[in-house]
Amino acid sequence: MQKRPSAASRIMRTRLSRDVWLNKPLRLPDIDPLYVWLTDAGSLTARVRARCSRLEVQVLAQSLARPHRDEAMLLGMRAGEIGWLREVLLVADGVPVVYARSLLPRRNLRGGWRLLAGIGNRPLGAALFADPRISRSPLACRRLDRRDARYHRALVASDSAAPALWARRSVFRLKRRSLMVCEVFLPAIRALDR
Repeated sequence: MQKRPSAASRIMRTRLSRDVWLNKPLRLPDIDPLYVWLTDAGSLTARVRARCSRLEVQVLAQSLARPHRDEAMLLGMRAGEIGWLREVLLVADGVPVVYARSLLPRRNLRGGWRLLAGIGNRPLGAALFADPRISRSPLACRRLDRRDARYHRALVASDSAAPALWARRSVFRLKRRSLMVCEVFLPAIRALDR
């Protein structure tokens, strides 16, 4: 007779499954309008800039902070380790279209990555794609909902509403030091493709 999994193990399985980032988004109706945004490996900043008259970077936060569990795992950070966190909104013609979250382990905040400390409201993407020494991992994407703190942060910061948001992330490397960039697409992003 097979033993049924305990309630705790069922919860653990559910919790782990929502931490999964996909290598490629599924072709579903709610993703189709975002598919190119989620999969284009070029600079998101340049893509947004090409579709609006005025692009602004609105800095929400720049400080040392604890990463989310999946971010720490991605960057190989130890439990309790802090990193340099930068949160911004990309605002196209006065409308927030992307909430972006960049995280650099504190130990990596030197050398080429020093630029993060003084970048201010300049787009990070422009700096990352301008330096040929910087490599990028493949994009991964995920649907964020009310169970994820990044979902709430994106909606509150942008004064938007949506039952779920799609995000993509990748890791940029410079001399074996890693920087994670996560970009969450706000509902208004769909208007840029019209």
